[in-house]
Amino acid sequence: MPGSRPLRSTATGLVALIVAGCVGAPQRPQPAPPSRPPPDVAAVPDAIPRAEPRSALGNPAFYDVLGKRYFVLGTAEGYLERGVASWYGPGFHAEKTSNGEPYDMYGMTAAHKTLPLPAFVRVTNLRNGRSVVVRVNDRGPFKDGRIIDMSYTAAAKLDMLKDGTALVEVQSLTQAGDNRPAGPAAAARLYVQAGAFGEEANAARLVARLKAEGYDTASVRQDAVNGRALYRVRIGPVPGVDEFDRAVAQLKRLGIDDARLAAE
Repeated sequence: MPGSRPLRSTATGLVALIVAGCVGAPQRPQPAPPSRPPPDVAAVPDAIPRAEPRSALGNPAFYDVLGKRYFVLGTAEGYLERGVASWYGPGFHAEKTSNGEPYDMYGMTAAHKTLPLPAFVRVTNLRNGRSVVVRVNDRGPFKDGRIIDMSYTAAAKLDMLKDGTALVEVQSLTQAGDNRPAGPAAAARLYVQAGAFGEEANAARLVARLKAEGYDTASVRQDAVNGRALYRVRIGPVPGVDEFDRAVAQLKRLGIDDARLAAE
């Protein structure tokens, strides 16, 4: 089970209070209560992206949880992020999500800190290539280093229940045709990106610093972004979540606070 659950429990209550206090619009009728366990979670269909109005609850301009401020995005358009996913289940089943709907651990939903509610995203397990589409209707996870909290069924379909976490890519689905099923994705070689620079010399200096600290696998990857060279400093590859978390924590101690997951 994911290690973020105790922290999430506290944060969920805080978000509910904050969001309820920020929005004065009348609540919509509540949807049906959570469903019973499906006989085969693998057969549960993915969420189908569709146009929905922003929820009356759960979308303040910003909110604070455990001393940190989160700014809700104005749109999900173009959102793409890689990082660590966790999942939440029995302890929250049937409780209200941040947009006022009851949480159904057997549905295809997820929680995210900043995407507008509701939103639809495709989540891909970068280790095994499995991919699902979920509807984001909750806030969280509030554990450092986690970017999305999956429902029990979504986590099962990604094969991440046992470990509790997985290295994933999260991409918003906002365009026509986004409901088309994705083909099987190839498992990727994953790295920790310690920085990205427009000048190669700056990237070289960071690599030299990291190698002096014992990061022998530090290297520079050159990419073209909008017609200009971008030099990415990476460490790895990393085999899993534990190694990724450990590298990010070590980089923070060196004053590098924006390390992130990168795929080859």
